[in-house]
Amino acid sequence: MSSESFSGPSHDPRDGRTQPQETPDRVRRTAIELIEAYADRDREALDAVVPRAADDVDEVLSELKVVAAFLGRRVQQTGVVWKPADSREAVARTVAEMLPPELEFAVATAWEAHSVGEEEAAERFTRGDPMVYVHMLAAFGAAIGLAVYKRAELLSVLRQVTGLSE
Repeated sequence: MSSESFSGPSHDPRDGRTQPQETPDRVRRTAIELIEAYADRDREALDAVVPRAADDVDEVLSELKVVAAFLGRRVQQTGVVWKPADSREAVARTVAEMLPPELEFAVATAWEAHSVGEEEAAERFTRGDPMVYVHMLAAFGAAIGLAVYKRAELLSVLRQVTGLSE
């Protein structure tokens, strides 16, 4: 699958048309490394990748949304039962002891609101910090991805989906 199909559109002011925007490899790598750190429960790896995620927070967040949507569709296709309650529990369990307590609470609580469609409440819990969303989506990607794939397979699939080479 081409990376172009997973990149967000951009508006070209010269002709008014929307053009696909290429997501830089470093952003895609950062998104996958966040998911990998959560999947491996590797706090050191998470601590190492977070500053890079913060540097490109909007792009990383966008890439994580695409990956989360892909994995959500994949779960439906496989028939794995995955309800909002499963999602809330999995994200809370995934971030447990990986983040400082106040950030862990913000991520788990914001995801709980997000998973039932309460976006306004989720926004309040994030306090406007886009990194809370980054952690939410990376933890969700790890949790839902491991519900469908083995760890090595998950990372390989995510690299293919995002257009990164192994």
